[in-house]
Amino acid sequence: MPVSLIIGGQWGDEGKAKVIDYLARDADFVVRYQGGANAGHTVVADGEKFAFHLLPSGVLYPHVTSILGGGMVIDPIALADEIDSVTKRGFALMDRMLISDQAHLVLPYHIQMDRGSEERLGKSSIGTTKKGITPAYVDKIGRRGVRMSDMGRPRGEFQDLMAKRIREANRDLKRHGFASVPVAKTIDALLVVRRKLSPLITDTRVVLWDAIDRGKRILCEGAQGVLLDIDHGTYPFVTSSHPSAGGAQVGTGLPPTSIDRVVGIFKAYCTRVGNGPFPTEDRGAGGKKLARIGNEFGTTTGRPRRCGWFDAVAARTAVKLNGITDIALTKLDVLDTFSEIKVCTSYRRGKKRIDYFPTDCRSLEKCRPHYEVLEGWGMTTDSFEKSQ
Repeated sequence: MPVSLIIGGQWGDEGKAKVIDYLARDADFVVRYQGGANAGHTVVADGEKFAFHLLPSGVLYPHVTSILGGGMVIDPIALADEIDSVTKRGFALMDRMLISDQAHLVLPYHIQMDRGSEERLGKSSIGTTKKGITPAYVDKIGRRGVRMSDMGRPRGEFQDLMAKRIREANRDLKRHGFASVPVAKTIDALLVVRRKLSPLITDTRVVLWDAIDRGKRILCEGAQGVLLDIDHGTYPFVTSSHPSAGGAQVGTGLPPTSIDRVVGIFKAYCTRVGNGPFPTEDRGAGGKKLARIGNEFGTTTGRPRRCGWFDAVAARTAVKLNGITDIALTKLDVLDTFSEIKVCTSYRRGKKRIDYFPTDCRSLEKCRPHYEVLEGWGMTTDSFEKSQ
């Protein structure tokens, strides 16, 4: 079956967009299967830089149909703005883009709750992007979420639904001491984007099943990385969805047997945004140099990324967990001027050697990396700067 899956093998920010953009030229469909506007994919096309947050990275190819899958949580106002931004730059999207009717909406009260919760937690915060992702997934699991299919309801019915949900959310916001969301203004804004997005909303599972039957090439795109998976990552310092391979089947509706290629994207070193354990983090000169040369700032938030050395323990775990068949290694050139390069090959916890990545944060925090130190390939600073 001609279905390929692209996943981040670390904590996200591995440079997936470059690989997706390269592979998308041979695809008929590119499907984003989880997450929301907390993701950031940067693509450079014909000298222009595009920062995607909700749109799949394949949208720039005129022959590709882009699909926002049912496993996503989508801020409809942010999506409409992102579509407008790309359209104004000469890329027509509306006739080759679809949105799953199963996808849940991220609404202004979700964003308000996310921001308030992070601020209240202070130094104990998770380090979210404050885009409303977690509260939207909480509502989804609590069976009180609003789905894209609800935007297809008659206008009056949709208005009544939103008024009810906003008032319920405002009571929760007030109880936590957070500012409420204006009811009428929020509904008016949603009605505007409803007109724009409604023609794109459909049961995308049926579209993809038909594509498989016709032998079309499908590329599934995940956001973040497997070490942030809600079940297999560094809980609770994780995202609220499944960036791992299993999330692709659930978030697209594709049968698991249809996926015949899983491409894991790894950076030649490790980075992490937000809080949580990071065994190979280098808080000294090495980490600062990686950040400077690698330009390690988040696409979505602009926050500086924590930097450290390549973690082969975590990488092996990612390969086993996801059945990775191919690996793309990015940003190897960032290491050009290092005289020594460290690679973590195992952990030590007390006297015990550990060869797998623990998902219990308390256990992981006690792990110390065992490094193999490799000789660098000796590109000088002068030659590096001349090559840029």
